[in-house]
Amino acid sequence: MRIDATAYACRWRGVSPAAKGVFALAGIAAAWLARSPGTLGVVALLSMLATLAGARVPMRSYFAVAAAPLGFVLLSCLTMLVTPAGGGGWRWAPELLPTVAHIALRSFATMAAVLGLVLTTPLPHLLSLLRRLRVPELLLDLMAVCYRMLFVLRQAWDEASTAQAARLGHRGLRQQWRSMGLLAGQMAVQVWQRASAMQMAADARVCQGSLRFLPASFLKARRQLALSLLASAALLAISLRDRL
Repeated sequence: MRIDATAYACRWRGVSPAAKGVFALAGIAAAWLARSPGTLGVVALLSMLATLAGARVPMRSYFAVAAAPLGFVLLSCLTMLVTPAGGGGWRWAPELLPTVAHIALRSFATMAAVLGLVLTTPLPHLLSLLRRLRVPELLLDLMAVCYRMLFVLRQAWDEASTAQAARLGHRGLRQQWRSMGLLAGQMAVQVWQRASAMQMAADARVCQGSLRFLPASFLKARRQLALSLLASAALLAISLRDRL
């Protein structure tokens, strides 16, 4: 929900998704082409600045969304520093620290490029871009259905949680855990029922045609795409210079 709200509230909401997609792809490519840690740090920093300063995404929202993937990267890096020992146990391997740090920087630079796209582009705009790129309609329909289900389930969860709180279901830690378990079980049933209803709706239209959204118009799409290409070329030039 935070991602969607941030995308609709950011400064680049009206920017062409093609322009943002090109810059994101350039950021990913630059992260893979760069070799030195300094260049990887510069690529990551430029992607972050484009999102925070250019699109004016709130820093709190940015790091709240980045917390989960960043935690996964850090945990993965810690496990790579632990290797099997000769006697059948495990040992700490500080000699692998430069390699692990390089992997972490590359992952962070790639993540910054992807976050720059998802935090500035509403899903309907992304679907429109993917449709222009000839992505199969079935995949686009699945994305739209999952997107809609998130809001439906969030509303059902909030309403049920409010009803539990009104009946003093959240009084005490033990009661809170019990109420959460009951709510999770009820939500599983609701997910099944709503999925069945959506399947019936799809069968009623014989699964023909695709889900459509109101088309968004971008009056300065060509100019925005040109600026994006220039910024992408500069980003790739930094990485290519480092690689060569």
